[in-house]
Amino acid sequence: MASSKIRCGVAGVGSLGQHHARIYSTLPGAELAGIFETSDARAKEICEKFKCRRFATLEELGEACDAASVVVPTDQHERVALPLLAKHTHLLIEKPLCASLAEAERVLAAARQHGCLVQVGHIEHFNPVMSFLEKEIDEPRYITAERLAPYQPRGTEVGVVLDLMIHDIGIVLELVKSPIAKIDSVGVTVLSKSEDIANARIQFQNGCVANLSASRMSTKKAREIRIFQSDAYLSLDFMNQAGHLVRKNDIIAYGLKMKIGLVKAGDLSAIPVKEIPIEKGEPLALELAHFVDSVAKAQQPKVGGALGKSALEVAITITEQIRAGQK
Repeated sequence: MASSKIRCGVAGVGSLGQHHARIYSTLPGAELAGIFETSDARAKEICEKFKCRRFATLEELGEACDAASVVVPTDQHERVALPLLAKHTHLLIEKPLCASLAEAERVLAAARQHGCLVQVGHIEHFNPVMSFLEKEIDEPRYITAERLAPYQPRGTEVGVVLDLMIHDIGIVLELVKSPIAKIDSVGVTVLSKSEDIANARIQFQNGCVANLSASRMSTKKAREIRIFQSDAYLSLDFMNQAGHLVRKNDIIAYGLKMKIGLVKAGDLSAIPVKEIPIEKGEPLALELAHFVDSVAKAQQPKVGGALGKSALEVAITITEQIRAGQK
């Protein structure tokens, strides 16, 4: 299989799924075999645009593909994933893995049974910002993350924790690498059936604390994280792929310069804040290239089912705390 192109498909070509189809059609190691889509008009549009087939059933899509993306609403992930796995199709399932832990466990059990890889679409793990963090962060003590988006009906089949905050949950789990000791959450329902604004304070057994905020009632978009550890402070912007870094050693050097009169006291412009050189890239293209490569090499993906399930478990705990608080 490694020498030939991986035949890829997409189940669901809505606002996000269309980009999965676009990228598969251009990836050197992949060929877009086709799509499964319930809307006739949408299916026709995407097939004409990317010169691919429309399959009548999920089973037909699975039969024709080595790998496929599941890009349907979260509450339909299990229903779409199981027929594909039964055809031995490796899957990239958009985040969150499923709407419940029971569904996630059934999907992962089916993947094991049929010898399939499952990658979960925690796209920020493929953002160049995350690559920088993974190299720089070794012992985070305090993390704050904020994720804001304007309200839109798409995605509201789940609350803002499963819709948006789960990105940051996945990031902090990967960076902190410690069991969770305690979670405290609060949330507010505004327009949808579940929480639209949420805050969670996660305390880890190694002492690190992460404070996560998410809102889909904002007038602006934002995806920012700040991380403090004993030797550095980092502030990064996932959306604009930029950020800055202050190192403890540089602050000490600044203090010495101030002491001997090389800089004036209170001259904040002399504080050594370094802009982070981040090589920009399209996270979805990097994510799908990694998925195709993982399938070709038959190796576990960077964001596999285990991380996807752990992030889901934390997100559900937060959601349940919020709902209990609202009652």
